[in-house]
Amino acid sequence: MRKFALIAAIALTATLALSACGKHGDDQQAGQQQAQQAPKPTDPNDSKGWNAYLGQIVQKNLQGMSANQPYAYMVTAGTTDDAKAQNDRQLQSVQDTVARGVLPGNLLAFGGPSSATTADLVVAAFKDAKPGSFKDVIILFIGDKADEQRVTDALKPTGATVRFVIM
Repeated sequence: MRKFALIAAIALTATLALSACGKHGDDQQAGQQQAQQAPKPTDPNDSKGWNAYLGQIVQKNLQGMSANQPYAYMVTAGTTDDAKAQNDRQLQSVQDTVARGVLPGNLLAFGGPSSATTADLVVAAFKDAKPGSFKDVIILFIGDKADEQRVTDALKPTGATVRFVIM
């Protein structure tokens, strides 16, 4: 399951690197890119589809980030025991990151097929964060409008810049 998170991070990094290489202001190219955008998967267990879909959303929301690459966390829907175990490991990883702190200019992105599950992970991971410890860090939450307020409330004390994208 850790391989899944590593593969997701590598795929996201590769996508970002490739997109930075070919920046041309050509309208035709822009039209082709929009045509190639990944649709929102209907199967919550389609990890490849969710990685592609969420990766493009993260890529569109990198403004203000000065770090080399974002920290992207794809939270599974938790429909199987393996997926629940993966989410538990992901939560532990994020809690460790929160405890260590993140340098200003970084972006942490959270998304997954279940907005409520993703929101639960974010709220749990940041519950012990020190006030002001994430100043000038961007946290991107990709989810449903219904979860926006509780995620924002959980992150507010940290001083992070919170961005929300409806999926």
